[in-house]
Amino acid sequence: MPKNTHKIAIAGAATLGAAALAFSVVPADAHTNTTDAVSSARVAYSTEPVQGVKGTVTDQLAGSNLKIEAIEAKKKAATDAAAQKKAAAEAVRKAVAAKKQAAAEAARKAAAAKAAAAHKAKQAASRSTHRATVKPVSAKSYANNLNGWIRESLDIMKKHGIPGSYEGIKRNVMRESSGNPNAINDWDVNAVNGVPSKGLLQVIPPTFSAYHVAGTSWNIYDPVANITAACNYAADKYGSMDNVNSAY
Repeated sequence: MPKNTHKIAIAGAATLGAAALAFSVVPADAHTNTTDAVSSARVAYSTEPVQGVKGTVTDQLAGSNLKIEAIEAKKKAATDAAAQKKAAAEAVRKAVAAKKQAAAEAARKAAAAKAAAAHKAKQAASRSTHRATVKPVSAKSYANNLNGWIRESLDIMKKHGIPGSYEGIKRNVMRESSGNPNAINDWDVNAVNGVPSKGLLQVIPPTFSAYHVAGTSWNIYDPVANITAACNYAADKYGSMDNVNSAY
């Protein structure tokens, strides 16, 4: 409805009220002129807005909005609190699970370490028992003569892969020193140069040091050390002491 029509309707309602009031105060036996009474009431038009109507509706709407917002805020607060409570419970659950898992892992490692220690102890005991039951092998003995020296040298040479035979060694020993382990040549060129040949196979000191074999004495006059070093040198220069038939 347009604004002017609304104002006219209100004014008309006011006029009708005034006319009804005029009829009610006229005596019953009095002569009335309805036309005059009605026409005498002037219709009042107002250009001022009706006070209090719009303001009241706006206030009510504003109050309703505030109530809705308060309810929504309360719901949101309750939802947030529930979410936080759920998150806290989940954190506690995870912490408990992690603690249980750590305890289980520690127990597993401890059990594994205990089993490994027991296995190691069992193996050690088994090895100890085996050593106790095995008879020690006595060291091989050699005669303290040319035969024993050559045979001991051959065993050492075999361990180090040095070729040579009993016959080849003995033949060269007899030619060089006649089997005397303390023999020394003081007349050849080596002696003239200050490095005389020494021992069973007449080895000069520099050669003995260069071809010395581990596990033998460093004494050049030691029979086994002298034979082994000389055979090591002959293998390097001639292929084997068996190939030597003269001064070398």
